[in-house]
Amino acid sequence: MAFGRKALQIPSPAEALPGRSESMPVPEAHLVLGTQLRGPWPEGHRFAMFGMGCFWGTEKFLARVPGVHSSFVGYSGGHTPNPTYEEVCSGLTGHNEVAVVVYDPAKASYEDFLKVFWENHDPTQWMRQGNDIGTQYRSEIYWFDEEQREAALRSRERYQRALREAGYGEIVTEIVPVGPFYYAEPYHQQYLARFPRGYCNHGFCQVAYEADGSRVSPGARAVLPAAD
Repeated sequence: MAFGRKALQIPSPAEALPGRSESMPVPEAHLVLGTQLRGPWPEGHRFAMFGMGCFWGTEKFLARVPGVHSSFVGYSGGHTPNPTYEEVCSGLTGHNEVAVVVYDPAKASYEDFLKVFWENHDPTQWMRQGNDIGTQYRSEIYWFDEEQREAALRSRERYQRALREAGYGEIVTEIVPVGPFYYAEPYHQQYLARFPRGYCNHGFCQVAYEADGSRVSPGARAVLPAAD
């Protein structure tokens, strides 16, 4: 099994790489915000998690939303515990490259992040964004509670109508419950803040996303599923 191959089929648990029990080291503080990357989190803050291609650009755009307390990148949606970047790129872990934001629901709405998600990548491509091809580039929204799930489903319906009216194709984005999250290597965290001219294929992609004007209520504090 070569690490260099670009598999376009998610492996089964039996086919996935075994991984390891040791978790990835995590920087003490966010490079831009100065906040923690592991918590503890302020009371009442919420999580949002998305996969929309290379996680460098995903984090960059999501972290710009006013009200974000912290952001970080990692791997989720697969089978291999504590994978490395090279293993994820092999297509043999089943993981996606994802970005997580911790935000204050009094200052930011979940709709704000859905707008970033829909507008800044191509949701009509599956396991591909531009020249990036592989299982780790899936277009996926990971919901933490029923309110996020319903908001994400409504947003997909609205954005699909907007795409059709503009002559674009069908959305392939999956909306799935959040699962175990594994932090990516330290050098991936806030990568584009560290290297402003680094690779990024994100940006306004097709048509504007019109939010429904509602706010997902704060509810109970969401918890990022432990992976180590």
